[in-house]
Amino acid sequence: MNTVQSKDGTGIACRVAGTGPPLILVHGTAADHARWGSVSPALEKQFTIYAVDRRGRGESGDTLPYAIERECEDIAAVIDSAPAPANILGHSHGALCSLEAALLTKNVARIILYEPPLAAGTGTSPPGAVGRIQQLVDAGDREEAVATFFREIVRMPAGEIDKLRALPVWKTRIATAHTIPREMNADDQYRFVPERFRRLEVPTLLLLGGDSPAFMKSATERVHGALPGSHVVVMPGQQHAAMNTAPELFIAEVLRFLTP
Repeated sequence: MNTVQSKDGTGIACRVAGTGPPLILVHGTAADHARWGSVSPALEKQFTIYAVDRRGRGESGDTLPYAIERECEDIAAVIDSAPAPANILGHSHGALCSLEAALLTKNVARIILYEPPLAAGTGTSPPGAVGRIQQLVDAGDREEAVATFFREIVRMPAGEIDKLRALPVWKTRIATAHTIPREMNADDQYRFVPERFRRLEVPTLLLLGGDSPAFMKSATERVHGALPGSHVVVMPGQQHAAMNTAPELFIAEVLRFLTP
């Protein structure tokens, strides 16, 4: 693992592998760099990937108090560490961090955002969901906290949650369950201001699951409307975890965009 120092001095670890132009991989909530395991071998054939452990997990530090602004600075620091303009692939909360990070650096070639969770007035979480997950974490029932996150927040079908439980990264999700409430709160409090992104002309692909909940589709359209160089690709039959449920489809769309 390589370590990059963020603006506040926190060490941000990332797994570097492969050959080719740099590609920064930024995972979502309740995960670490290993969440890309189903797709990274294929990506490493054409890119040097920097699979980030976001702060608070893996070998990365976790300077408190937590703020999403620090996470955005973390990703910008990793981008700036790349020897050439980097591509960014961010998922969920990691997509939101990646979007904001793109405003903090000029070392960006292309951006892929997969369903960033933008609040639409009332937030991204059902009433009381953050509190319920925090109570489960406090009670030591981390596995149920993670399952509740996917069931109530991501609104993932039970069958897909069962598939996630069978993956090696599930243990990591349990270990990082304490980071879920703070990231949910950050997503709820984040306010997307389209005008801030009008000059971000970096080519951007917005990935969307064809069966994703309406609020994910709405968030994607809002980002699309703000970014002058963006376009949307809908992955038929998918929701929020196509890397697991349809890795070949996911890889094909990523490569089609990054290697035109």
